[in-house]
Amino acid sequence: MSDNKNPNQKQINIELDEKMAEGIYSNLAIINHSVSEFVVDFISMMPGAPKVKVKSRIILTPQHAKKFLKALNDNVQRFEKANGTIKDYEQPSIPMNFGPTGEA
Repeated sequence: MSDNKNPNQKQINIELDEKMAEGIYSNLAIINHSVSEFVVDFISMMPGAPKVKVKSRIILTPQHAKKFLKALNDNVQRFEKANGTIKDYEQPSIPMNFGPTGEA
């Protein structure tokens, strides 16, 4: 098998500035969808805080949402193969009171 790249494949240069490279911590994601898009809101929720703010919102087409799901699943499987099973702790139900539901 050759490591040569497809000569017809375009290469994309991705730029990551210092501020964006810091990232944003999130311990909660809320996902809504319509027929044309998926909206993922990332939230950082601290214990005892009566109010939380959306830190980042990502909007995806259904096709990109499915590709993202596959890529995330592949990465979780590789992580677990190298580091062991990720424990899924039961979380208490959190009443959410913001924004529209998953309809457009």
